[in-house]
Order: sequence, then structure tokens, then C-alpha cells
Amino acid sequence: MQIFVKTIEEYISQIPEERREAFRKLLETVDRNLPEGFQQTMQYGMVTWAVPMKTYPAGYHCAKDTPLPFISVASQKNFVAFYHMGIYSDQTLLDWFVSEFPKYSQKKLDMGKSCIRFKKMEDIPFELMGELCAKISVNEWIASYEKNFKK
Repeated sequence: MQIFVKTIEEYISQIPEERREAFRKLLETVDRNLPEGFQQTMQYGMVTWAVPMKTYPAGYHCAKDTPLPFISVASQKNFVAFYHMGIYSDQTLLDWFVSEFPKYSQKKLDMGKSCIRFKKMEDIPFELMGELCAKISVNEWIASYEKNFKK
């Protein structure tokens, strides 16, 4: 379910009602735990926290006039997706997350390279997601991005 809107509130209003409360709670969890310096915006049809252009003028290598994305949250057709570029670029962080997940959830971890999928809203481990958000600062993300992705 790709939703193309201009504001976060518009995006949330188009999410199925049974997901809205958990979706809002997930956004609030990111906001509360993410280190200072990231900016919440709509990017690529998702709610995204990115490094602002004033902090990192080089921007995202795929679209140089675009702030560098870090975390995105999206409501897809069959799940809520939580995209975290840090777990994609840092094996130590990925290993930590994979080992911690069973401590917070009875469900099998459903994830791709940067995407963690939640099919049932009651299965979102908000506390763990908050811990994940707190692990990387803006400067650490920029350094990791330049090391791993920027050509």
C-alpha cells in the first residue's frame, strides 16, 4: 500500500484504522529515542527521519538534492515496515538487534536488509525499537553512510 501525500498527518489518515494507533506509537517511539539532529519528513512516500541538507549538504547519493534518509516507517498492504539504514550498514548493530528481538517478542523476526516487517500491530516491540533508534547519532550515520554507500 504505497501512499503518496505531502504531510505526515495526511499519510496517517489514509492508513487502515486498525493500524493507526500502533503506527502513531511507532512514530512517537522514534521521535522520543532518536538522537538530536535528524529531521522528520515525508520522503519516498514514507514517514522518514533524515539528515537535513544543512547538516549534510552532499545529500543522498541517489538524489543529491534530497536529505540523507536514516529511518522510514511505512504502512504497506499486509504489514507496517520499519526501515533502518543503520542495521543495513553495520553488521554489529544488526547482530545486536537480531539477538535482542527474541527477548521482546515471541514472533519470528521478519526482516530484509534494512526492513523489519510487522504484520500484527500488537507484535511491535516498541521498547526494542526505541533502543534501536537511540544507537546511532547523526555524525555516526553520516560516517557509516560515507564508508558503506557513497561512491
